[in-house]
Amino acid sequence: MAEAAARRRSRGGGGAARRAERTSVSVETAKYIERNIPNFEVLTEEALEIIEANAEQILEEIGVNFVNNPAALDRWRAAGADVDGERVRLPKGLARQLCATAPKSFTQHARNPARNVEIGGKNLVLAPVYGPPFVRDLEGGRRYATMEDFRKFVKLGYMSKWLHHSGGTVCEPTDVAVNKRHLDMLLAHMTLSDKPFMGSVTEPSRAQDSVEMCEILFGKDYVQENTVMTSLININSPMTFDDVMMGALEVYAQNNQACIVSPFIVGGAMAPVSVAGTLTQVLAEVLAGIAYSQLIRPGAPVIMGAFVTSIDMNSGAPTFGTPEAAHITYGAGQLARRLGLPYRSAGSFCGSKLPDAQAAYETANSLNVGLMSGVNFMLHACGWLEGGLVASFEKFVMDADQLGTLHHLAQGVAVDENAQAMDAMREVGPGGHYLGCAHTQANFKSAFWRSDLFDYKPYETWSEEGARDTVALANARVAKLLEAYQQPQLDPGIAEALAGYVAQKKASVPDAFG
Repeated sequence: MAEAAARRRSRGGGGAARRAERTSVSVETAKYIERNIPNFEVLTEEALEIIEANAEQILEEIGVNFVNNPAALDRWRAAGADVDGERVRLPKGLARQLCATAPKSFTQHARNPARNVEIGGKNLVLAPVYGPPFVRDLEGGRRYATMEDFRKFVKLGYMSKWLHHSGGTVCEPTDVAVNKRHLDMLLAHMTLSDKPFMGSVTEPSRAQDSVEMCEILFGKDYVQENTVMTSLININSPMTFDDVMMGALEVYAQNNQACIVSPFIVGGAMAPVSVAGTLTQVLAEVLAGIAYSQLIRPGAPVIMGAFVTSIDMNSGAPTFGTPEAAHITYGAGQLARRLGLPYRSAGSFCGSKLPDAQAAYETANSLNVGLMSGVNFMLHACGWLEGGLVASFEKFVMDADQLGTLHHLAQGVAVDENAQAMDAMREVGPGGHYLGCAHTQANFKSAFWRSDLFDYKPYETWSEEGARDTVALANARVAKLLEAYQQPQLDPGIAEALAGYVAQKKASVPDAFG
């Protein structure tokens, strides 16, 4: 059944799929951001050279561990590395030489081609929060996430204008068995949205399931020739590559699917407390991880990741939106550009328990740093709360609304004849006003970015309407978006084949919650 559906949809769709797309309700999504502003660079040329030299020294002298993965050790040995037990030491220049085959940018294809994204260069692709086991909203408070919560987040992501990507584990649905929930999550992304999405990485066989479901959705040959998934491969900092994550990377690289190779660093716990020391470790880990992906398949698409936060030395809790994290994010962007690799970092990071002022300040700091540091793929762009433990429905729409400011900041400042507005100033002259002049009338609809969430009404009107704060407004917007949601059309044969695949896979093994 799956193969028959795949044949019906070579190169992303047959006649039925195209007819379905033509008749489906279209939800407006802004194109991925194309920066027209410079990146902010915090490191001097001398600092960059020192960090790069120290990273090479780490790989050569200290090395990295590839745990429980004899095949990886064999690959490294054949490539010229020094392998001692599970420790791999790389001769100077080997990692950079291998990384050179990774593409500078790539297209991730969506089932709706209008939603394809270009990852790399001056582009910025925004994806939602990833991985929280808990969710929060005004009605239910903080609770363990369910599959129904997950589906709601996918729908909200689909309805969000400024979000380009459906993401992956938007929350962890704890009411579904650990060994089966990836199937339901992928099915939700594939059927409830037509934006690009991420694959499963929690076990190599689940990565293979992700590939096989994409082969049903897009066609087997199409998947081998085109990147249709991006997936998050975390390094166990410091300098350890486990068999689970590397096994998933192997599956994706073999099948031409993209991986974000990303250290997971809490400064002071998993890396040195200094910015330069952390950047050195980040670079060493990334070089080793991306080099390994190219050993699997030269030219496999990858993204250099840098998930970095500091630690509160009193409580041990991670902190977000700090100046040290900003310095590391800016510096890692410079290192990524020197390597010629797409860059993933930043997000709607905060340590707050609620979508309050702390959450807003820390999130705004993190989002703006991401824009200015040259990030190409921003995971966690909306919905993050409580250090990543919670996906908040209200904060999801609050953040998603504010992503519009990133789009407009990235446009830069126009200086064409219309933008110079000389005719307007001649028309109005001293002491006049611009409300009715020809230039204002011609441009007012597009001149200013407008929030779809914030309240700018006079105090009296705001008070009469219930004196709602931003969280209350966001709660109402969540309900409005979910009420307006209409599922994008999908070829019925493909939908049936996907559902059949999930049902067969689930029935083939008993539930496991451990």
